[in-house]
Amino acid sequence: MNFKDNKAIYLQIADRIGDQILSGKLMPEGKVPSVRELAAEIEVNANTVARTYDHLQQNGIIFTKRGLGYFVSADAKDKIIASRRDLLMQGEMDYFLGQLKAVGITPAELQDLYNDYLNRANASS
Repeated sequence: MNFKDNKAIYLQIADRIGDQILSGKLMPEGKVPSVRELAAEIEVNANTVARTYDHLQQNGIIFTKRGLGYFVSADAKDKIIASRRDLLMQGEMDYFLGQLKAVGITPAELQDLYNDYLNRANASS
């Protein structure tokens, strides 16, 4: 896994797991790879994955079954969407909209761009 310098690695791993939940690769009530399995797969220290799982557990995305491992919470998808939406609306959206204004992209152009994006995304699904 390629990591960015501007965000803690454990949070980038949490985002990746969130993406897998949103895409359906990891299903509600489904088992999550063990700490050691995931650490070996993405070539990071097991302590980093343990920190990721602790973060996800604190946010209600995953839970443990004693002796069996980690599992995806039934409402994980809803929690991830709500969290990402809040993050987007609180900080990133202001920057994004400011950039649109600065370069003169109109609401109509933005709508066209977004519709084109959705069409491409649907065509590749």
